[in-house]
Amino acid sequence: MVTEDQVRKNLNEILVPGSVRSLVKLNLVRSIKIEDKQVDITLASAALNPGTQDWLKVKVGDMANELPDIDTVTVSFEDIKPNQVNSIGNVIAVMSGKGGVGKSLVTGLLGVALSRLGKDVGILDADITGPSIPTMFGLSNTRPSGSDSGIIPVLSKNGISIMSINLVLPHEDDAVIWRGPLIGKAIQQFWDDVLWGNLDYLIVDLPPGTADAPLTVMQSLPVRGVIIVLSPQELANMVVRKAVKMVDQMKVPIIGVVENMSYFVLPDSGKKLELFGKSKGEEMAKLAGAPLLAQIPIDPSLAELCDKGEVERYSTETFDTLSKNISQVLKL
Repeated sequence: MVTEDQVRKNLNEILVPGSVRSLVKLNLVRSIKIEDKQVDITLASAALNPGTQDWLKVKVGDMANELPDIDTVTVSFEDIKPNQVNSIGNVIAVMSGKGGVGKSLVTGLLGVALSRLGKDVGILDADITGPSIPTMFGLSNTRPSGSDSGIIPVLSKNGISIMSINLVLPHEDDAVIWRGPLIGKAIQQFWDDVLWGNLDYLIVDLPPGTADAPLTVMQSLPVRGVIIVLSPQELANMVVRKAVKMVDQMKVPIIGVVENMSYFVLPDSGKKLELFGKSKGEEMAKLAGAPLLAQIPIDPSLAELCDKGEVERYSTETFDTLSKNISQVLKL
C-alpha cells in the first residue's frame, strides 16, 4: 500500500522551475491524503506564477499516477503567502557598525562553511544601498522568479539561496536612493515575501551603522545571534564597539567575533605583517563575551575569487578554522 512518506519522497524529486529546489525543500507540500486508490495532494501557491502552477500540477500528477495501486490523483493549490510557508531554523546577523571591514565577505564565507557542513543555507542581503553578495557569488546577471504573491530567491552554484536588492535592479550599479523607512520596508519584504522554504540557517548581511536597517532586523526577525566583524584599526574598533553595545541593548546574543584583514603573509618569507596595526580580535572577543572565530588575512587570492564570483571555491587553513569554530559554536 502506498504511504504518505513514499509520496513525499517522490515529491522531493520534483524541482520547482526558477528555483532548482524541490517541492519538499521549499516546504510547498501542504497535505497528502491517501484513501482507497485515490491520492489528493495540496500544494502552496506561494510565489508560484500560474504557468509554474500548471507545470507542477502535471508533473505531480504524472508522478502520483506511477505509484502502485493508485487510480485517481488530484492536485490543488492553496493560496498561501511565503511567510506562511517558510520554516527557518536559525537567523544569524553579521554586523560591524563600521563600513569597509568585510561584513559581506564574512557573510559569504559563513554561508559557504555551513553549506559544506551539509546545512540548507540562505543569505539575506540587508545592505540595501551597498549590496555586494550577488557579485561575490557570481549572480550579477541573474534575476529571481516569482509571482504577485512572492519572490523565489536565486540559487548559488552550490545551492545557497540568495536575495539581494541588486538582483531586482535594472542594472547592478544603479543607486538605491532611499530614506530609512523604505530601507526597513525592503528588508521586511525580503523576510516576509521571499520563498525561503526549509532552511537550517539564514544569514543576514547588515549594512554599516546602528540605525534603521540593523534595528529592523533585530526587532522584526527572530535573530538567534550576531557575529561581529572588525578590522585591526583602532578607529574602526571604536565604531565596532558601538555595534556591540547596540546588540547588548537589544538583548540579542553575540555568538562570535571575526577579525578581517588581520595580517598579510609575505609570499617569499612567510612572515606575517600587521598592516593595519596590532590585532584587536581577542580584545573585541572579550568585550563581546564571545569566542574569536577566525582572523582572516589579507589574501589576494580570496579577493580575486570574490571579484570573479567564485567565493564558494575558497579553501584555506583560515577558512577551515572558521568552519570548525562556527560548527562548535552552533553545536553542529
